[in-house]
Amino acid sequence: MSAEADLATIERLYAGLAAHDGEAMATCYAPQATFTDPVFVALGPGEPQDMWRMLTSRAVDMTVDLVEHEAGGDSRGTARWIAHYTFSSTGRRVVNDVQSLFRFDDAGLIVWQQDDFDFWRWARQALGRPGLLLGWTPVLQHKV
Repeated sequence: MSAEADLATIERLYAGLAAHDGEAMATCYAPQATFTDPVFVALGPGEPQDMWRMLTSRAVDMTVDLVEHEAGGDSRGTARWIAHYTFSSTGRRVVNDVQSLFRFDDAGLIVWQQDDFDFWRWARQALGRPGLLLGWTPVLQHKV
């Protein structure tokens, strides 16, 4: 497929996230896709789709801005997106700035995704004082 198809997949993925539509997001992934980020580490086939279904079902007030995205025609792409939402466990507002890396299959579906964000910054916002004091530790990251 082309860079245009890969770009279209990225746009569909984040449009689905903004619409809280986990099913639409799931269609952007190949069945064997893998995913990792600071919280959801090493998800295997089928798990990225289920993660997005779960997260979008809980995302009552989330808004998403796809700040930038690109695909180079080499089956790779990037995106930077910012999510604004209330963390349901604490009721605290979070602004999470995320950088995503992608690899796509020949059909333009995501086969690998790695998201990165500042976990300590996220923990301070989402968890308050415990996040401030312990957000930099692997113990809290694994607990979350």
